[in-house]
Amino acid sequence: MRKFQKTLALLTFALAAVFSLQAQAQSADNGRFLSLAPPTGLPIIPVMEGWIANPDGTTSFSFGFINRNDVPVDIPLGTANYIEPAKYSGMQPTHFPAGRSTGVFTVTVPSSEADDDVWWHIKTGAEEALKVPGRRGASAYELDFILPRPQGAMQPHAGFGENGARLPGLFAQVAEFDGNVRAGEPVVLTVNVEDISERDSTDPRFVEPIPMGVHFSKYQGPGEVVFEHHESTVIPENPYDEGDRRFRFFRQLEPGDVQVEGGRGIANVIATFSEPGEYMIHTKVENFRAPDSSNGDQCCWTNIVQKVTVSQ
Repeated sequence: MRKFQKTLALLTFALAAVFSLQAQAQSADNGRFLSLAPPTGLPIIPVMEGWIANPDGTTSFSFGFINRNDVPVDIPLGTANYIEPAKYSGMQPTHFPAGRSTGVFTVTVPSSEADDDVWWHIKTGAEEALKVPGRRGASAYELDFILPRPQGAMQPHAGFGENGARLPGLFAQVAEFDGNVRAGEPVVLTVNVEDISERDSTDPRFVEPIPMGVHFSKYQGPGEVVFEHHESTVIPENPYDEGDRRFRFFRQLEPGDVQVEGGRGIANVIATFSEPGEYMIHTKVENFRAPDSSNGDQCCWTNIVQKVTVSQ
């Protein structure tokens, strides 16, 4: 009996050693096996958010992305960042902030091409190339945010400058910045915004207009863009005491963020471009303080893009 137990123990040990060696071999082949994700070096993942049947008969495909790295990643237009058919390539982002970015841009196709796929390809460094199709048909992916949400939220309207025409949409407007910009010198970027949501005024949640969030970020460009708060920006203070458990959930405004009160107003930000070249600045305007509006709801925000030419 003892001999049998000794043999069984030796066999168990041997099997454990084999499995251990196999696990080590797998770990050697794949540095991320059974390990936490590294802070950098992960691929940018393109995402097809859904498709929109536009009133004029065209179809728009909404795209976003996931950057699981702790830092932004830049992938220039070209063989590592392109859209097929090629005629739709060029207006996708080349700068990818960390985290999940939802509904960043759209590709709109005529009715004659509504059933054709539009592919976004991204290759991050030495990682395998990834691609996702913009595709019409599946009802689960149809976006209907052009209609009011259950509590009346709708896409905000946004325009360039203090008086530019305001429009809603996931890719509402693209325009040239009107002004001279030099590398290393700060410049003020301005948008005007309005929340057109139709809410029940007898609901205590909607007695006062819901603040809108305005978020400026680099979209394309050869260098770094640093944002600062403009003097007109009101920075909210944490309303809770440090002993209140809600204190830690308060989030300060990031340098590129502005909060617009009253349902309509102007948002200014100071931007400094590190080097000359052609840039695009993306502005996302949202009313996510509403109970029926969020990235997860695929509503309600508007994107506009300013093209900025920076000289030496």
